[in-house]
Amino acid sequence: MSTDDGSTTQAYDPAAEAVEICRDLIRIDTTNFGDGSGAGERKAAEHVAALLDEVGIGSELFEGKPGRTNVVARWGGGSKGPSAGREDPLLLHGHLDVVPAEADDWRVHPFSGEIQDGYLWGRGAVDMKDFDAMLLSVVRARARAGAEPARPTVLCFTADEEAGGHNGAEQIVLQRPDLLEGCREGIGEVGGFSATVRGQRFYLIEAAEKGMAWMRLTASGNAGHGSMRHPDNAVTRLAEAVARIGTYDWPVRLTPSMQVLLSAVGEVAGTEATPENAEALVEEFGSATRMLGAVIRNTTNPTMLEAGYKVNVVPGEATAHVDGRFLPGHDDEFFATLADLVGEGIDIDFVSKQAGLETTFDGDLVDAMTSSLLAEDPEARVAPFLMSGGTDAKHWDKLGIRCFGFTPLRLPADLDFTALFHGVDERVPTDALEFGARVFDRFLDQV
Repeated sequence: MSTDDGSTTQAYDPAAEAVEICRDLIRIDTTNFGDGSGAGERKAAEHVAALLDEVGIGSELFEGKPGRTNVVARWGGGSKGPSAGREDPLLLHGHLDVVPAEADDWRVHPFSGEIQDGYLWGRGAVDMKDFDAMLLSVVRARARAGAEPARPTVLCFTADEEAGGHNGAEQIVLQRPDLLEGCREGIGEVGGFSATVRGQRFYLIEAAEKGMAWMRLTASGNAGHGSMRHPDNAVTRLAEAVARIGTYDWPVRLTPSMQVLLSAVGEVAGTEATPENAEALVEEFGSATRMLGAVIRNTTNPTMLEAGYKVNVVPGEATAHVDGRFLPGHDDEFFATLADLVGEGIDIDFVSKQAGLETTFDGDLVDAMTSSLLAEDPEARVAPFLMSGGTDAKHWDKLGIRCFGFTPLRLPADLDFTALFHGVDERVPTDALEFGARVFDRFLDQV
């Protein structure tokens, strides 16, 4: 393999280890229960560090708290290629933790890393040990072949993303920003996966994500005997607020990313995209409507309730948790409406409150992501989207790092992919992992 300056590198297969590395990572249980329990990410972090060290890439382990371990390494910055001479490293980041999984609910054990029917099964297969594995496969293959990217990179594998990143990315930002010194752009989850509309494959690149407001609502009232009148009942007051929040019909709002995506869908469907037909256009994505239907409006979902200790005792306090997600640029509308829905006599405490993000879909990174995808799938279309969840990008943004979600996966049209995020029987096609590694390898040559 020749390079621009006439030197040569060995031929390599960027996808050679993607599946096996992903299997190994899935088999390391990094469940994040969100309450500080669990094994943490230390074992997985040490495994990643060993994989990098094996090909001559040194790394540093940094813990936000004991056991909540992050891996950071610097690599690349050679003298060849279009990015030669760039001093600003590209941040490539993925998290190592996963959400809990009940083994009895699964067809295979969630930490077995089984391969069946062309799929790799296990918790983390799509969120997000798939990207960790693709990245490591590409990096290891290139390092062995002497094919470092021209642009320097920071490889960052974080802890605690599934609980808001407060013991992972946030601690890097607060305590060790030097680990990301010079980074102005970043690539991570969730995006680059395909969805099919009327036979046309779209690759959706995350250019925005909703803000996060995880809330604990607390209602207080008069405690007493359950047989007596209790107009000041904490449970009743809380239940009424929870019902208002959970049933509120938030209006459609189109942010720039979704305007671009729905305009592209409208071209395929033969119509012009407007706020009035936005829901109909989102439904063109079939099963992906579950995720995309949540990013044209704010959402508030009650998730936990707690009150009382005996059936004939009215408790003096009742609590509920609500997962609120708000569109970037619509913070004021969200919090003002939320206050009206909650009403008086209920306190709101934020378990995690993080701003929404949106960047324009343009520039060298967008060009590189688009061209690397189309080189592997020439008939496809590439468009931005707004992601319903949150990522570590919220923390990197505090350092001025512009982030995109780009985990390239070519998926079967009938796969209900978005249901697999945090879902039962999480799995990813093995050929999609290999596709993603090839795309990412091309991408590194262009950035």
